[in-house]
Amino acid sequence: MSDTDTHPVPAGAESPVDGPTQRVPRALIDDLDGTTGTPPERVADDSVGDVAVSVWTTAQTSPAAQRKGRYTPGSTAHPAKMLPAVAAHTIAHYTEPGDLVLDPMCGIGTTLVEALHAGRRAVGIEYEPHWVDVARANLALAHDAGVEHEGRVFHGDARQIASLLPPEYVGQAALVVTSPPYGPSTHGQVSVAPGAGVQKYHHLYGNTLDRGNLANIGHHRLLAGFTRILAGLTTYLRPGGHIAITIRPWREHAELIDLPSQILACGLHAGLIPVERCVALLARAAEHDLVARGSFFQRDFIRKQREAGLPLHLISHEDVLIFRTALTRSSSEKPKQVQTEPEHAPGSLSGLDARVRKGSEGAAA
Repeated sequence: MSDTDTHPVPAGAESPVDGPTQRVPRALIDDLDGTTGTPPERVADDSVGDVAVSVWTTAQTSPAAQRKGRYTPGSTAHPAKMLPAVAAHTIAHYTEPGDLVLDPMCGIGTTLVEALHAGRRAVGIEYEPHWVDVARANLALAHDAGVEHEGRVFHGDARQIASLLPPEYVGQAALVVTSPPYGPSTHGQVSVAPGAGVQKYHHLYGNTLDRGNLANIGHHRLLAGFTRILAGLTTYLRPGGHIAITIRPWREHAELIDLPSQILACGLHAGLIPVERCVALLARAAEHDLVARGSFFQRDFIRKQREAGLPLHLISHEDVLIFRTALTRSSSEKPKQVQTEPEHAPGSLSGLDARVRKGSEGAAA
């Protein structure tokens, strides 16, 4: 799934994790995949190392098939929808029935809908009024299907979470599932008109002039805003609660932007404890290979780059970073607030981001 060819390990490598990659049996994939009909059983802590579960086969069916019957037709217009199977897999593995699941940037409500269908309670925040309405319509659709658990959506900027969520949610959430906005890197949908060629539509977040929208304020300000959101979430998570963030890298002028590592830096700066880094497939795992589900624009871009001599590959996965909060909470603990810092202040997000990127470049070299 990387964008470079895999190189053979030099002879004499001592670490067992650096050994040759071995094929994962199809039966094991099915056992690990909650979308194929047999959810994995929970295992005791002392047996976690017995099976590898860091690769989630979350694209065994198409996105349209995953949303069929659970989401209103208007949901398809959102430019960056989370795969329902990714949310469902996360909820199944990090919560129990009756738990509260939170998404501070819930979009069309994918996290909330999948939580309700899994027997959990759900609450979300969404900045754009149109998507607030769509998310509420999707929750209503779940209730029409017989789901009885509570699901609520609040309208506002998640950076101001303390002024948006009622006090009843403080310390209650078992899990947060969310994803940062991808700004101009979204692909949306396409249409072909005679004489007009291929046209994009449904590929932008709201009004591009709205500087309050994290998708419109530039990469580094996005990271700072997302860090503030993560810090604010700790007030609403119970001790030991988890935060799952799905992130995919994107390209700017054919260069891969390592957003996952930058979001990892955001979580550390917000005081969260990283516990896992997983891969959620965006391609179907077939018997001997992956069947990509890339968009028209992704495929067209890759084709043009290969014709120009740059051997790029389709991005076929999202990283899933799993953080947790501390296992205990002091009675005097106050909500964290991340302040804006000078660009080169010691310990600032920019400095931490630079160290992460420098380490990544060193590893690549």
